[in-house]
Amino acid sequence: MLVDWPRRRGLPNYALYGAEAGQSSLDMVHYERIPSRASRFGFAIEPHFHDVLIQALYVTHGSGEATIDGEVWAFNAPCLVVVPARAVHGFRFRDDVDGHVITTAQSAIESVALTAAPDLLDFVRTPAMLTVDVAHRRGVRLETLFDAIGREAENSERWQYTAGLALTIALFVQIARLSEKAELAGNPARAALVARIERFRALLDERCRQRQPVAHYAAAMGISSGQLTRICREAFGISAIEAIDRRAVHEARRLLVYSSFSVKQISAELGFRDEAYFGRFFRKQTGLRPTEYRLREQGRLSQRKPASIKKAGLAD
Repeated sequence: MLVDWPRRRGLPNYALYGAEAGQSSLDMVHYERIPSRASRFGFAIEPHFHDVLIQALYVTHGSGEATIDGEVWAFNAPCLVVVPARAVHGFRFRDDVDGHVITTAQSAIESVALTAAPDLLDFVRTPAMLTVDVAHRRGVRLETLFDAIGREAENSERWQYTAGLALTIALFVQIARLSEKAELAGNPARAALVARIERFRALLDERCRQRQPVAHYAAAMGISSGQLTRICREAFGISAIEAIDRRAVHEARRLLVYSSFSVKQISAELGFRDEAYFGRFFRKQTGLRPTEYRLREQGRLSQRKPASIKKAGLAD
């Protein structure tokens, strides 16, 4: 149940719980241990909201109860709690609780996500309660990320906020992965499909320079060519051969821009039978000949070099 605006307007709007909203700076990633604030209020955080700030809590010890926009969750460590901006929330912690909490401007995270990974936006904007398996590598990464954010928050070096924000984006990537894993746990058929998609992606990365046909990929996955094509159409909206070709083009683009290989060498490196065939393939996929693409992209890279480097004579 969502709390409507009339009810929300009567609630405290804190920068951080117990501090007035105007006392917070938006260009910061605030970090603290959960008990450091909760203990000052008898481990009971009354319902309130943050107008522009998002919080992520990683409870590493203890248990309690969280209320977010009218929904009540009982939790036990280890778990993650995501509280988006403007969500009305409160907590009841046991007095043995421990863990991390970070607070930052949601708009900053959304700006980066919108540019780099729009799919992350749903995980930033949606309240969540996620169980964490500390034996799994993602559990280890969470502890490492929160510790790194805490270390950045403790110093006042240049670009402190930039580093903290970058680490927070990485944290939300892990939150998104955990959320997707939790969703798949209740849908075995979908989980099997996702596992096959990830296997196909891994094979594409391994074999993108070998120009293998669909049948070879399907055999490595233990399925038929038709099944692989149906999986690709459901996951990517394209056929299996189109997926193979797109991965080859991606590798070709990378080699054309960032290597000194000739077009003939790149053609051989990617498993094409000759340079002319590779040229026709690349032009069909991109609309440009390989040499045209290389000149265009290397010209763009040259224009992006910092002025200070160009002035120092280091641009070449």
